[in-house]
This record gives sequence, C-alpha cells and structure tokens, in this order.
Amino acid sequence: MSRTVSRITLQDVAREAGVSLATADRVLNGRSGVRGVTAERVKDAVARLGYRPNLAAARLARGETYRFCFVLPAGSNVFMRMLGEQVTNTARWLAVNNGYIDTLRVDVFAPETLASALEGLIGHYDGVAVVALDHPRVRAAIDDLIAAGVAVVTLVSDVPSSQRLHYVGIDNIAAGRTAGTLLGRFAAGRSGSVGLIVGTPALRDHAERQFGFTQVMAGEYPALRVLPAHESFDEEERTQLIATEMLRDVPDLVGIYNVGAGNRGIAAAISAANRASDLVFIGHDLTDDTRRFLLRGVMDAVINQDPGHQSRSAARVLLSHCAGEPLLNEQERIRIDIFVRDNLP
Repeated sequence: MSRTVSRITLQDVAREAGVSLATADRVLNGRSGVRGVTAERVKDAVARLGYRPNLAAARLARGETYRFCFVLPAGSNVFMRMLGEQVTNTARWLAVNNGYIDTLRVDVFAPETLASALEGLIGHYDGVAVVALDHPRVRAAIDDLIAAGVAVVTLVSDVPSSQRLHYVGIDNIAAGRTAGTLLGRFAAGRSGSVGLIVGTPALRDHAERQFGFTQVMAGEYPALRVLPAHESFDEEERTQLIATEMLRDVPDLVGIYNVGAGNRGIAAAISAANRASDLVFIGHDLTDDTRRFLLRGVMDAVINQDPGHQSRSAARVLLSHCAGEPLLNEQERIRIDIFVRDNLP
C-alpha cells in the first residue's frame, strides 16, 4: 500500500533503511560517524519514500526560536504603510515556524537617527530587515550588527557597500528605465519638458530610479528635456506644491515622473490645473490612491513592487540564514509589475 508523502516521517525512513532513528537523523543532518554504505541506504530510503523533513518541527524539537526586527520608515508613506501591514501578516506565518517579528518605525531620512536605532538592536535580535538610507553612518551600523552576529537584510532600498546578507527588492535602475520608456512612449513624439520628483537621492532606490530614468530619456527621447530633480522627502503637501509650481512655471511641460511617494499631491495639482488629458504622469506602487488615479485618467502607468512578497522574502532569508537551511533563490527575486487602467487586478 502506498503512503501519502505528507505522512512520511523520519521513523519511516529509518525503518526502510534498517537503521536506528538516531542514525537516520545523523545522515539527514550531515553529521559524521555513519559508515558510507549505511548513509547511502538512508539516502536511498529518503528518495524511495519521498521524505521531506518538517524544518519547523525540527527547530521546535531542538528548542530553536529566532527573533527579528523590521525597521520601517515613520511617516505617512502609503506604500510603507502597506509594507507594515504585510509584515504583520508575515509575523503570523513566522510564529508557526518558531520565529518572531518586532516592528520599529524610524525616520529613515535622518542617517544619525536610523544608525542609532540600528545600533540599539545589537544583542536583542537574531536578524534585522531595514529600509535603509545609503549613508556612511548607516553602513557602519549595519556592519556593526553583522560583526555582532546579527543577520541583516536591506528591504526596498539597499546599501550595497555594507556587509548586509541580502537585498530584498526590485532592480530599481530597471524600474527607472521602465518609467522612462513608458513616459517617452505615452508622450507620442511630442517635445517639451519633463518634471522629475524624488523623495531623496540619499535613498538608494530613489537614486537608482532617477539614474535609470534619465539614462533612457537622454538616450532615446532627446526631444524631451528632463528638468532638474525636485526633492519631496515623500511628503504629500510638499509634492503637491512642487507639481503645482511645475504646472504653472513650465509652459511646455509634457510629463511628470514621481520616483517616490506623494502621488496624491501630484494628482491633486494635475486635476486643479485641468491637465489630466494631456500630461503624462508615471509613478510607483499600486495603492488605493494610484488605482483611482489610473481609472480616472490622471495617472498613465504605475510601476509596482509587491510588499507582501518583499515582507515574506525578508523573513525567509533571515530564517534560512539563522537556521542554516537552504534558500530557493528564484523564490526571492522581486519582480517589477506595470499597471495601466486596463490591467488592474
């Protein structure tokens, strides 16, 4: 009679191989002290029975638990609020796998504040996921965590020169290039100026998107002149003021690309100027607001990253590293999604 794969236990493997449970456990965990021929019998039994170890149960049996901290930006950024909600959901899943998540909100635009917060985590957590500012103080704080034995992954925005374990996020240069291609295509051969709004170039994801965007615009759409970037710090009122001044002061304004948050402010400025029908507006992250702007024709396209995937991926990477378990790299690749009015989920 065939067995269901989910019911196969290590005891079944030991019985099939004709060895003790302790010997089977030694082979499965790569420990020494088992003769080669015996180890081969155990491996053959594993293959025949289709045994898959319950890693969470194994951790529980060994009394292993892990505590992680997710350091997220303070403020009203809608995407970061969505990311925080997904971290809460991820925490429920992780608890079943003997891991626990705390969330810390920090002003990530202030390097000293962020670095101090990271330094304060040493000795309290096994792993940290952080939306990071690419700054020497922050880089040093990440390296200090690593030196203290704390696993660190950067989330959404990277600090590649640090010793962080892994970056969980999209390819932001590619995202910026995608925005450039979309804006250039939507402009449909027109010439004129293009407004560029960034939260801050000190955030690596914003800097990389800006680079990718200007690279495509300069190389492929020379008739469109990208204006000097305006820094919004992802503040909605500031973003609205910047867009309002652009619309008022730049008569040949063809489009606006918003690298970060604050899309609601830009949409309000475009609507107030009655420019929704002729101005190309490209932004990031599918939220309730950007969905509505797409449907109303105020935005033309949204470049999206899945906050749920990012949250779960960060937790999986930290858990796998701390537990010494394999990681499926393909599963952790965060893809770029493009949404227009006609393909909204």
